[in-house]
Amino acid sequence: MTSSSGGARPRRVNVHDLARARQDRRPITMVTAYDWPTARLADAASVDCVLVGDSVAMVVAGRESTIPATLEQMIYHGEIVCRGVSRALVVVDLPFPLQHLGERSAVEAAARLLKETGCQAVKLEGTAGQAGVIAALVAAGIPVMGHVGLRPQAVHQLGGYCLQRDAEQLAADASAAAAAGAFAVVLECIPRQVAAAITAGLAVPTIGIGAGPDCDGQVLVMHDLVGLSFDRVPRFARRYADGRAAFSAALAAWKADVEAGTFPGPAETLG
Repeated sequence: MTSSSGGARPRRVNVHDLARARQDRRPITMVTAYDWPTARLADAASVDCVLVGDSVAMVVAGRESTIPATLEQMIYHGEIVCRGVSRALVVVDLPFPLQHLGERSAVEAAARLLKETGCQAVKLEGTAGQAGVIAALVAAGIPVMGHVGLRPQAVHQLGGYCLQRDAEQLAADASAAAAAGAFAVVLECIPRQVAAAITAGLAVPTIGIGAGPDCDGQVLVMHDLVGLSFDRVPRFARRYADGRAAFSAALAAWKADVEAGTFPGPAETLG
């Protein structure tokens, strides 16, 4: 496929590619993005999936949980991200509480996400009780990624951001999501051995976050990965850059140059 400008355009990653990656034992990579610049960077890094998470409420808006994220906000950020991505599979979170309001409401909301953002799939947090909603979305032609274990939308019910240890319930939730048609399942904050057993027992890929190295892929929040997070950073996140220090140093240097009268200099002066 080529772009309108005549340049070669990369083939879009799709849900079948993730299934093949599992079969070939090639780890799947997924990272969050909430705006056009980070979407461009993620896509340029050739990650498989870009997730527009409802974590935008915390990471970008400074909220204490993901619960305040609205459908309109997810559409806004999803559309921006999709304009910055040409290769990766873009997945957008269905925000709270839409998966709990009935199958029709969930289908209508997820359809808006696909139609108004240009994304290729939605992610839905839930237990086995949401299997009917997943099935309805899939029947409507909407690819669904499941999400079990620590479900941030249910943080108050779960008692905080803590390790989920009920192996039987976790396996049942993941199996129900896959049986309902989910093309992949995120496993969050689950003991390694439990995540490994779930991964071995499913026919679809698992993507871990705080679930150990035995999942079929891994996902991290972009801001945790590049060191731009404030306040709480999960133990399972690894910082690959010190973004806060780099930004702070750049701002301090610019301020000093302005105050010293060396910015703008000849190179930045027009005319």
